[in-house]
Amino acid sequence: MSKPSMRLSGLAAVWLLLASCELIFPQAPADDAVLDGPVAGLTPEQHAQFLRGDVAFNDGVFTSRTGLGPVFVAASCGSCHAGDGKGHPTTTLTRFGQVDSTGNLFLQRGGPQLQHRALPGFQPEQLPAGAAHSRFTPPANTGLGFLDAVPDAALLALADPTDVDGDGISGRPNWISAPGYITARPGTRVQAGRYIGRYGKKAAAYDLLHQTAAAYNQDMGIVSSYEAVDAHSGQLADPEVSNQTVLDVVAYLKMLKAPVQREPNHPDVLTGEQAFLRIGCGKCHTPQLTTGASPIAALAHQTVRPYTDLLLHDMGPGLNDGYTEGTAAPAEWRTPALWGLGLSPNSQGGTYFLLHDGRARSIEDAIRQHGGEGQPSRERFDSLSAEQQRQLVRFLQSL
Repeated sequence: MSKPSMRLSGLAAVWLLLASCELIFPQAPADDAVLDGPVAGLTPEQHAQFLRGDVAFNDGVFTSRTGLGPVFVAASCGSCHAGDGKGHPTTTLTRFGQVDSTGNLFLQRGGPQLQHRALPGFQPEQLPAGAAHSRFTPPANTGLGFLDAVPDAALLALADPTDVDGDGISGRPNWISAPGYITARPGTRVQAGRYIGRYGKKAAAYDLLHQTAAAYNQDMGIVSSYEAVDAHSGQLADPEVSNQTVLDVVAYLKMLKAPVQREPNHPDVLTGEQAFLRIGCGKCHTPQLTTGASPIAALAHQTVRPYTDLLLHDMGPGLNDGYTEGTAAPAEWRTPALWGLGLSPNSQGGTYFLLHDGRARSIEDAIRQHGGEGQPSRERFDSLSAEQQRQLVRFLQSL
């Protein structure tokens, strides 16, 4: 065979190889089509820790031999947060208790979380009679590091607990008792020994270490040096997960990218956003926040658009479950971030389960269940034309 023929044969072989690879390895999804993935600008060391945390979060399935239970809710982190998205009714948690001057009356009876599954030979927990309780659908995980880096001063500037400006919105922080193992972020404000919570449905967790260590303990029955009391026996126990693994998961959650908006310049999206702001939704779902200092340079001094103020708001009697955490009243809920909302069905079985317990089956349904401080915006939404409502929902679906 001549040299030109050999070159052509070689090129044909390479082309066939590349074509077969495309069939075997499909093209990666677009960045705006998925919630997982690291934030841009990480150092090699940070990226390595992100990958370790990814494995621990999504592939770290516990068994009885590795510390699961004996009572628990789930066997892994990822089972409640598929693709780092929102959870489903089958993974919804039950929180219970009733706080008064003596503290949580049901803490010694399994509170604050119901572990409804158990290893063989053990009985799952039952909800104590008379316990105020609420169901919490697992939230999406992305963009959490940016929320962590927003200074306390920025949240306090958004707060208006006595509604001084008379707009009907009186957001306030949830001042919580933080565990001793937390490291206060720069600019942390303290009030009577309490810190501003910003994670969880009622903002009852100070930071991602607080949230993660509590989840290991309450969701999976895994003892760590951070949360050293066994959820079943109520006694101190030896750690069943290493500090490094917990910190890797915290780093993974902190370094997940912010959701990427889809078709931000589509006419319906732009018109819908204006309607969203015009009817007052942005007063709680604050469109834009700016981060402060962060040990992760990629998160520091960034302007992001999460659509939350991370504050508590009274949502009216319809969303009052009689359950409270920290200083949050039963009808008060932390404003959930809206970024990533349009991708929620990907992790929720192709449909929506919205609000704190998944009771709303569509975006429109969630809006119409807003009461209290959210009622004026709900009424303005209902007064919009069908086309304007469609555009507003189209905007929310783009987030």
